[in-house]
Amino acid sequence: MIVVAIAALLVALHSVFSQLSAPRVYDADDTEIAVSAGDRFSVRVPDDPAGGYRWIIAEPRPDPAVLRAAGSGGPPPAATGRYLAFEAVRPGRTDLRLLRCRRCGSGAADEKGARSLNFRVTVG
Repeated sequence: MIVVAIAALLVALHSVFSQLSAPRVYDADDTEIAVSAGDRFSVRVPDDPAGGYRWIIAEPRPDPAVLRAAGSGGPPPAATGRYLAFEAVRPGRTDLRLLRCRRCGSGAADEKGARSLNFRVTVG
């Protein structure tokens, strides 16, 4: 009986610690992002692959000494959107601009259906 109770407690603690240490997810309306150096986080953006659109990091790019891209991926199970991952490198402040575009070349921000999201990222 005691062994089962201890096992249940360990499972519960593992679940709590996993949630606390998981990368934070920010949404399109979270325009201010505050993280610590070394933290990883994701920005969830609306996804419509059938429309031919994709999300890119737009110019001007964030200061690479403060923030770097860490990849992207599909949504976790039971989630919607696309997730763009980032890593906070060292203390500082930088702007992050994401652009939804089709051709994503010069003038992409002016294409029909383009959308941009702007974030201020502060790394402490």
